[in-house]
Amino acid sequence: MTPEKRAQIAAMGGKASHACGKAHRFTEAEAREAGKKGGLVVSADKTRMSDIGRKGGTVTGRNRAHMAHIGRKGGLVTANRE
Repeated sequence: MTPEKRAQIAAMGGKASHACGKAHRFTEAEAREAGKKGGLVVSADKTRMSDIGRKGGTVTGRNRAHMAHIGRKGGLVTANRE
């Protein structure tokens, strides 16, 4: 079965469960707790976290003009602030 077909079947099941009122809806607190739990699991893998940091530093370091601009502004620069 292709990934697209599997996703299509899963989507139909999700829509059906919501339509008949049997689907679980996370409260804000439940969602927050689930996010924390997932973050702890991901951050426990130090090799993966190191790879993520290294990749981000490499990509950011390639754009010297952007980095110089951030340095002149004194912090985070977003499109809305310029």
